[in-house]
Amino acid sequence: MARKASGGGDPQRTLRLLWGPSPRTAGGAVRGRRPRIGVPRIVDAAVALADEEGLEATTMSAVARRLGVGTMSLYTHVPGKAELLDLMVDAVWRELELPPAHEPHAEGWRGLVALYARRTLAVHRAHPWLREISTVRPPLGPGLLARQEYLLAVLATAGLDASRAAVAADALATFVDATAAAEAEHAHAARVSGQPEGDWWQARQEFWDEHFDPGRYPAITRAWKAGGLHRGAAETAVDAREFGLRVLLDGIEAAAASSPER
Repeated sequence: MARKASGGGDPQRTLRLLWGPSPRTAGGAVRGRRPRIGVPRIVDAAVALADEEGLEATTMSAVARRLGVGTMSLYTHVPGKAELLDLMVDAVWRELELPPAHEPHAEGWRGLVALYARRTLAVHRAHPWLREISTVRPPLGPGLLARQEYLLAVLATAGLDASRAAVAADALATFVDATAAAEAEHAHAARVSGQPEGDWWQARQEFWDEHFDPGRYPAITRAWKAGGLHRGAAETAVDAREFGLRVLLDGIEAAAASSPER
């Protein structure tokens, strides 16, 4: 299955769908009968379909059937699948519902970043198809900008200047998205295969008995004997996320403390 990518639709039409018409292009009110469906309903239906059946099944015709309309009715609102994909991605990022960055938190700015990480994980769990989409060319919508604004504002309270805060925000967003997607991937694999992780490993016991050579892989062997490899994939993913985030935050805190502006 080829990986999908955001940012591949018509730029002008996608931006208008994400933000609405600008004052310069809005013009006067359109007269006539109110349309049976609109962009919000189309996006909601597409997201629900992707949640239930996966991204490959979320075609324009399938979304139209879900709404009980003809496929061509969708094209009067959304030009095509590429634009719909951008709308779907931005819609689910709006579900983060992040608080104001200046809102007091018991753990300070670190707690606000941890909140961002938890809510990002929740979004990936609710919408596992997100892991299938490359957003290196992201949909430039309110959902994306709200995430970025939040992280930049929080990191400013940590004492980073605007330039360093931008780099730190990118590092955090990349790490959090990757680990959240990995956790969602483990859950998805167990669900679609119907095979618990323990059974999967048991079926491959021959690997350890016949093929793994402790002398050739001493570091792996030491980690195993120390208990570092005894956990399941889900537990390992959680530990990796929490450890990695803590190390990142420690590094950001140290960088802020050494900032010449302090």
